Amino acid sequence: MSAVATPVRPAGPGTATVVARAAGAEWVRLRTVRTTWWCLLAAAVTIVGTGVLMAFDAENVTETGVLPPATWAGEFGVLLGQFALLVAVLLAVTQEYASRAIGPTLQWTPRRGVLLAARVTVPVLVATVAGVLLALVADVAARLIEPGLTLSAADVADSVGRIAAVLAAGGVLAVGLGLLLRSTAGALAAVFLLQLVLPFLLPAFGVEWMADLAELLPGSAAIWTLLGEPDMTAAQATGQLVGWSAVALAAGGWSLLRRDAG
Repeated sequence: MSAVATPVRPAGPGTATVVARAAGAEWVRLRTVRTTWWCLLAAAVTIVGTGVLMAFDAENVTETGVLPPATWAGEFGVLLGQFALLVAVLLAVTQEYASRAIGPTLQWTPRRGVLLAARVTVPVLVATVAGVLLALVADVAARLIEPGLTLSAADVADSVGRIAAVLAAGGVLAVGLGLLLRSTAGALAAVFLLQLVLPFLLPAFGVEWMADLAELLPGSAAIWTLLGEPDMTAAQATGQLVGWSAVALAAGGWSLLRRDAG
């Protein structure tokens, strides 16, 4: 009797290959959607425009009359312009739930952990790089408008690091909330409240516990990282940025990995 040969199944692609393919698909989807470019345009107008306006008023910024570094213009611009970038990140996560396209996406990428890694990395990286580049443009524009502003390599490196940290943390927070809430409007409202509205609104009531609560929000940590306000330490600001982002990503990751697509 002759032995029957067992067919050998071809080995599937490795995890690194699958992740690279998923990231490539996320990049193609992100750059082929018009809303991404509209968000980048809004961020450019806000960040560079704010930096230019601040440069024209640079002499009135400090009480001592000493002009700040030109990087201050990009940091102020990012404080406001980050929201246009976060909208782009949110849409990359939530729009498939609104269009019911998340089902086919999970069929094409059934390994949800791979999809999660790609869906976090690509939009956040694009938003962070775009924000840093726009901040540098604002810095250069401010230096050209007001020659008294300094623009040293050390100032640029320090500013770029702080801007990148704020944008990356905000992007991860947006991805986590988007995956958890599965709603662009709901996630955008939550991000907007946590990053901008509540950190400024709560202290305005003049109630001590509200002011203390505001200092615990990620927006307060982002403001301190960019502008040195309000009163907190670098460790506290870093802990809040990382902590809020980690909790949001854990909740959003659980939602993607465990909940039904519908």
